[in-house]
Amino acid sequence: MKVLFNADDFGLTKGVTDGIIKAYKDGVVSSATLMMNGKAIDYAVSQAKKHPLLNIGIHLVLTWGKPISGNVPSLLDNQGFFKFKNTFLEVEDVDVDAVEREWCAQIDAFLATGLPLHHIDSHHHIHGWGLLKEVVVKLAQRYNVPVRYVESLKGNPEILLTETLWLDFYGEGVDYEIFNKLQQLDTTSVEVMTHPAIIDEDLKEFSSYIEKREQELEILCGLQVPNWVEDCS
Repeated sequence: MKVLFNADDFGLTKGVTDGIIKAYKDGVVSSATLMMNGKAIDYAVSQAKKHPLLNIGIHLVLTWGKPISGNVPSLLDNQGFFKFKNTFLEVEDVDVDAVEREWCAQIDAFLATGLPLHHIDSHHHIHGWGLLKEVVVKLAQRYNVPVRYVESLKGNPEILLTETLWLDFYGEGVDYEIFNKLQQLDTTSVEVMTHPAIIDEDLKEFSSYIEKREQELEILCGLQVPNWVEDCS
């Protein structure tokens, strides 16, 4: 089975970025996804360039911070922040054209850093919203990169990064049994979503998922990869 450990939120804060780099250097993480509106974006880009074998994708954002483009008022609240929340599992109405403009701006900003784009995923799985399916497929084709598995895209295997996605290495599911759990899956490839970090003050301000990130980091750096696992990076 091919297994890819991806670390989300690269560039959100310096501590998150440092935690991801450590999980790559000393652990099993082999890719990370960059938030182009993160607090530590310049630092994250510089760290990525120092570690060229760490694959970097983009963590498309619609539920945190401010936009990259300057013309998407329908996506914003009165303070100029994205109006959507991480509690939105789905929406019945969204300005799809504005989302496409904003996400293209985020990807173009990524490419302007000079980093090669490994894959696309999103903060809080927003790319899984049914109304955004066509946009996501279009982006995958336009930029010629695969996309993180979500249910809405299972009918488009040609653009998927892996056959399935493991979301349970999170919260109470963070433990050393991850490989035993993965071995029970009926799949040839799986991405494990992770959030390692070194806690800093910015993270305490920006996220409700805090202490578990350090536990994730400890475990990701302590895992022994069994011989049945193939690298999926």
